[in-house]
Amino acid sequence: MLKQLVLAASLALAVPANADPEFWKHEWPDTDFSRTSVENWVEILSGGPPKDGIPALSDPQFIRVSDETGIMGMEPVVTVEIKGAEPRAYPIRYLTWHEIVNDKVGGVPIAVTFCPLCNSALTFDRRVKGRVLTFGVSGKLRNSDMVMYDRETQSWWQQALGIGIVGEMTGAELRALPTWMESWDQFRARHPEGLVMAQPAHARRYGSNPYVNYDSSSRPFLYSGESPPHGIAALARVVRVGDRAWPLERLVVAGELREAGVVIRWEAGQASALDTGTIGRGKDVGSIRVRTAGGQDMPHDVMFAFAFHAFWPDGQWMLGR
Repeated sequence: MLKQLVLAASLALAVPANADPEFWKHEWPDTDFSRTSVENWVEILSGGPPKDGIPALSDPQFIRVSDETGIMGMEPVVTVEIKGAEPRAYPIRYLTWHEIVNDKVGGVPIAVTFCPLCNSALTFDRRVKGRVLTFGVSGKLRNSDMVMYDRETQSWWQQALGIGIVGEMTGAELRALPTWMESWDQFRARHPEGLVMAQPAHARRYGSNPYVNYDSSSRPFLYSGESPPHGIAALARVVRVGDRAWPLERLVVAGELREAGVVIRWEAGQASALDTGTIGRGKDVGSIRVRTAGGQDMPHDVMFAFAFHAFWPDGQWMLGR
């Protein structure tokens, strides 16, 4: 299974799947395919691993920052700070191989998600329509983005959008939480007494990147949609806030931007998780923090430009021209 997962993650196993939803019913007998927002089933492809072939986590363990000695300083982590709870870091070295962590922080059930193929790291409140959902990895892709599913209704969800796209939960929206990616060094400098997710009890090559040089590719994996406008490279990083996207290269030059009612800051020191074979040695892409003008953290994403264009085709490009 590990060899299969590594090959799939390195883009060698993924194959298009039958676009007829009747095909999916054999694999997903408890999913209501009569309810969907998907208009063209050709958009749904198999990423290689089957349902749960990439195992989401639902019982993460944590250790003190001072007890963690195996994470390199520039390695990216997803930082979760919820009132009433100790700050927590979820290392991308684990999320690369599991993509979803179901957890509960400060009484809030959350799902920390990472789609390597879109560089999308979002954290959601798992409470929907009076129910607490538990998420898994479907093994399907749409516009190269992970399709999640919930174990309670077997509905499918688009990770980049946080919206149900197939099944009982079609049209339901997950509430995104104001979390962000930063380096391990940046997290532990602010929270020396904080918590960090411990290494899961799975046989995976944690700390390695199975998508070597992916963010230097000219084309996304299993993506047949339009290229981004304005001559922006498909795999250029953009900072998405709502339906607006700021090219990361603007932030690298400016350091801080105050536009459209938000304050976006860039700080050097975070390695790309999609560059070299060792995550902690990836090129420095820096860390982003997004706040309101009043200083409140805001939900946002640092994703590839092609994914923003695919899911927000009428979105606004903040080019500063």
